[in-house]
Amino acid sequence: SFAPWYRFFPWEDWREEPPAIIARDIIPALTKWAEEETPETTRALPRRDRVRFYFGLDGAPWDEERVLDRYELLYEAGLIEEARRDGRPAALARKMLPPLGTSMRFDHRRILATAIARLRAKLKYRPVVFELLPAEFTLTELQHTVEAISGRHLHKQNFRRLVEMEALVEPTGVMSTQTGGRPAALYR
Repeated sequence: SFAPWYRFFPWEDWREEPPAIIARDIIPALTKWAEEETPETTRALPRRDRVRFYFGLDGAPWDEERVLDRYELLYEAGLIEEARRDGRPAALARKMLPPLGTSMRFDHRRILATAIARLRAKLKYRPVVFELLPAEFTLTELQHTVEAISGRHLHKQNFRRLVEMEALVEPTGVMSTQTGGRPAALYR
């Protein structure tokens, strides 16, 4: 059945504002975990730097394509249910937080993280969004679809200007009355 992917990755939905779960639950737990780093646990990039880069802290930008990196960091730190279920020592050693999204069986949430990251990346260089829309759509429907994929709110006028300047769509000459308000032009 259909389930919004932000149910599984609530920290990825930046359409309205930065998700409260990041500052409230994730960053404090990841900061504590990063402080526990020992020479035996150090990887090419130290924990503190990975937390900073992946979650956009201390001036680092939020990169919406790092969905899988963020998920794997939370898994490694033992902060998500799958880590506890898989017997990760970090998860078994700590008190669990409130659930960080809905868990999935096996490695399915990791697979979904990979798919989201790839779709977000592809959205920047290929118009894949049109494969997810009906043959005819309004610009608002197009914008909401792009926002749902990217996890970011887009400025309405700038989005419309970009779509029209790039000649990504063409008007059908038909108006939709199913918008709940003023009729909207349909595009293809």
